[in-house]
Amino acid sequence: MLRQLAARLCGGEGQHVYRYATAWPVEMLLAQSWDTALLEEVGTAVAEELVEFGITLLLAPAMNIHRNPLCGRNYEYYSEDPLITGKMAAAYVRGMQSKVGVGATIKHFCCNNQEDNRVAVSENVSERALREIYLRGFEIAVKESAPLALMTSYNKLNGSYSGCRHDLITDILRCEWGYKGLVMTDWGTQYDPAAALHAQVDMMMPGADADRDAVLTGLTDGSITPAEVRRAAARVLTLIEQSLTAKL
Repeated sequence: MLRQLAARLCGGEGQHVYRYATAWPVEMLLAQSWDTALLEEVGTAVAEELVEFGITLLLAPAMNIHRNPLCGRNYEYYSEDPLITGKMAAAYVRGMQSKVGVGATIKHFCCNNQEDNRVAVSENVSERALREIYLRGFEIAVKESAPLALMTSYNKLNGSYSGCRHDLITDILRCEWGYKGLVMTDWGTQYDPAAALHAQVDMMMPGADADRDAVLTGLTDGSITPAEVRRAAARVLTLIEQSLTAKL
């Protein structure tokens, strides 16, 4: 569905474009500076390239916690410390979103701290550890930089997929922290679309036919309400209105 929409917007079959972008230092290295002003400058410079390329939403920064030395994506996470992670990410996002029409997507919410079996593993975490370590950086980034989007994680949290947890997405992220932006899934997640919509996830990525069919079936059998679909659609439309394309 998303591919078809993109093709129509591009006037037919779509357009493949290769861009030569700046190779910035990875987040793990940037975090070692402890310099939020520097991170804000980097974010601003990244945003300038996004404007030049006509890109609205960057799927970054990633800000999970360094817990497993074998995690293949530690280089794109900031730190083992949630305070440094949150402060650095918030500065980067503020810099990026200083350019009108450009936004960040903080990810992966939450506890995506290993790559092995990431689509099925259950990260079993106590309430205190979750709050003080794994959610703290996200909380700082949400409250101090208001990123336009947030991406959920592949893994389960205490037995349930992160993006299907009402307590995580609605109670904590949206109600406690006051997050108003769009929430999307990571690519090809195993979520039940009905449960994700109940939790206030707005967009299933990359937009499979099976997800669309599940939503239509849910609307028919009552497991999904029209209000939930309208709520998600409204956030998607709000993001489009905030986008670079809308500002041109």
